Amino acid sequence: MVKDNKAKDWDGLWGEYMELLKKWTQSFQALQKISAEVQAKYNEVATKALNESSEKTLKEFYENWQKTMNEASLNAFKQFGQNWQKLTNQPGIDQMKTYGDLMNAFAETWQKMWRK
Repeated sequence: MVKDNKAKDWDGLWGEYMELLKKWTQSFQALQKISAEVQAKYNEVATKALNESSEKTLKEFYENWQKTMNEASLNAFKQFGQNWQKLTNQPGIDQMKTYGDLMNAFAETWQKMWRK
């Protein structure tokens, strides 16, 4: 009886996993399709802009784009740093910190020994 229940539990879990996997696959395919459509539209807009815009307008666009990309990447790094801080302040991470400290001490000792 216990074995039968375990088999049903396993079948249920596997079925749920497969359903989620199907949903993920559909979402991924939709994302790929939308990404291709966005890229095609961007190419169309960029071509039109290059053909119909003045040099001054293109220069302003490029400068604004570059500024925006720099800000976006800076924000991404800030977010990464914040997420990393949250992760390292969680319980159970102390062992990882201790291991990291140990490995740093080992690397320093190794460098001092072989620096000759």
